[in-house]
Amino acid sequence: MTAAHVLSFAFGYAQLVLALAACLAAWRALRGPRAQDRVLGLDTLYVTAMLLFVVTGMRMGTPFFFEAAMVIGVLGFVTTLALAKFLIRGEVIE
Repeated sequence: MTAAHVLSFAFGYAQLVLALAACLAAWRALRGPRAQDRVLGLDTLYVTAMLLFVVTGMRMGTPFFFEAAMVIGVLGFVTTLALAKFLIRGEVIE
């Protein structure tokens, strides 16, 4: 077994596990009994989607996926801040 086979197996396994984590995070975001659980589910979902894009970019060897992961990370961070502010104060824009 060569190093290329091991690396290909590791990338495939990482993609499978991250896809499963994204499904579980989406389930928590949709099913969460409280708003805080839904926000945490969405936060976990964007992080796992970002990591899935990074692993896919490493597997394919193209920089497009890294740029998309950075956009997902920035938008997810801003969304999490807005939702947290809304849950604390009840309004986003003062």
